[in-house]
Amino acid sequence: MTIALYYWPTPNGKKITIALEEMGLAYDIHLVNIGAGDQFKPDFLAIAPNNRMPAITDPDGPDGKPISIFESGAILQYLARKTGTFCGPTERDRIAVDQWLMWQMGGVGPMAGQAHHFLTYAPAMDPPQDLPYAKDRYRREVGRLYGVLDKQLAKHAYVAGDFLSIADFAIWPWAMGWQGQQQTMDDKPNMKRWLDELAARPAFAKGNAVGAEHRNNNTTDRKAQEILFKR
Repeated sequence: MTIALYYWPTPNGKKITIALEEMGLAYDIHLVNIGAGDQFKPDFLAIAPNNRMPAITDPDGPDGKPISIFESGAILQYLARKTGTFCGPTERDRIAVDQWLMWQMGGVGPMAGQAHHFLTYAPAMDPPQDLPYAKDRYRREVGRLYGVLDKQLAKHAYVAGDFLSIADFAIWPWAMGWQGQQQTMDDKPNMKRWLDELAARPAFAKGNAVGAEHRNNNTTDRKAQEILFKR
């Protein structure tokens, strides 16, 4: 049965397309244009009450009954349990996967998102919001987090150990934006190795490319800015 994925090509959306491609699960894309306000439509809110994508509807959920799920981390955990893949071969490994998944959800995602906002979007708003303190704060925190990631990847091939997992699916789309977050890979060779190795995987490349043609330039789209940043 085909999973319905409610999606826009952002790092959080790409986590799920990468997972679905790596797991070999059939899915249909339902675009949620966040710059146009699709995330506030009643039909989408019935699935994702926090008005954030991604979300999925799986017609073959627990006990064979349909289920809808929002929050990208919860979706990844569900898909890993459903397929019995990419969650670690032992209980200790599964704990490590959950640990690094939560690290992304509570750290890399929010901090990198704020870095993108204050470094790229806020200065281009009308009127411009060029805030040195906010820019420095989030730039530094993203750098600290990537330093933690680089040290972990010095010890293991992948984030949670020497096995590919949903933790890698979650972190990689955000970490690939390191240039926009004004970071450097010069002092993070292990992270750079990991980014490149995963980018070369066919499922990562395919999942990362889904919907790329729909990406908007929200630094110049005033209507999208109003919807995304002021609503």
